[in-house]
Amino acid sequence: MRDQIIPQRSSQTGTCPTCGSESQPLLPARELADYFELLLTIYPQVDDGKSLVEWLSADWSLFHSPNVSEAQAQILLGEIFDDGEIVRGQFGLSESCRTDSLERWRALTDELKYANRYFPDSVIDTERLEVHLSNLILRDGEKPDIWYRSRIEKDEQPIPIDKMGAPPAKLASSGRANPIGIPYLYLGSTVETAICEVRAQPGEIVSVAEFVLDSGLKIVDLRAPRTLISPFLEEDEGSIALLRGDIDFLEILGKELATPVVPDGAAINYIPSQFLCEFIKKCGFDGVAYSSSLSNGMNVALFLPEKATGQLVAEYEVAGLSLEYRPFARGDANIS
Repeated sequence: MRDQIIPQRSSQTGTCPTCGSESQPLLPARELADYFELLLTIYPQVDDGKSLVEWLSADWSLFHSPNVSEAQAQILLGEIFDDGEIVRGQFGLSESCRTDSLERWRALTDELKYANRYFPDSVIDTERLEVHLSNLILRDGEKPDIWYRSRIEKDEQPIPIDKMGAPPAKLASSGRANPIGIPYLYLGSTVETAICEVRAQPGEIVSVAEFVLDSGLKIVDLRAPRTLISPFLEEDEGSIALLRGDIDFLEILGKELATPVVPDGAAINYIPSQFLCEFIKKCGFDGVAYSSSLSNGMNVALFLPEKATGQLVAEYEVAGLSLEYRPFARGDANIS
């Protein structure tokens, strides 16, 4: 809506009266009615449900700006529909939004890990997945100019830039995105992210190299699919319903890459994310971006390491670590 629809239909720029953003293309709210009315078809009115603002925020991350309150979102929707009462109604989710994409993925991951690794019987809808991936490309505005890769020094000497890239194929161990023997280049968006990803301990010295990516790379961004997948580009109720049904599945794919894995179980637990990245590579994309579970930055796994150029190397000493923990729920088991 922000990047494509409004700029194409707008004839003026100014300050948004809802969020306060300056120098933005502006459009009367009522001119967006057709898009929202089509989206509304998957949310039937019910006696006991949620408001439209709640549904649209949860399902599509609309109104997620910190400058837009729930009350402002309700006013905006009222203006779009030219109906102040609609935002007070209760809505449910259409049954047409139920898909089996998530169940299929879970069945496939279990089979890949514990039954059939190379010729699985379980399948997912790869054609639809490829379409979704094409809508999840990392935007230029979110790509840092410089990416970072770190390695722990073993002999208290800085590691030269020609040793900071991906390992040779014969030495490439199994990773979060790459199968054993197939080297990918893992990079972090910040120095902190790169250092965190190698699990350096206090007192250790790490070499951190800067890398610049080739221009025009198509990197699939799996960090927050709800903020990138748009129902407003769909042409009918059926396609919107299918898209809504696949959102949970797409989020799980991102979590497969970002979730920390205990080293002892990595060889097995990395298999689903490796399968996913191999599929993304086969579709013609250059890499995949995912959230860092150890910092506020993001990581990218580049399928062809030669599409990044190493530059400078700097040294850092790890001064300390911050530990976070939470209660662990073990189902119905009791410990006495």
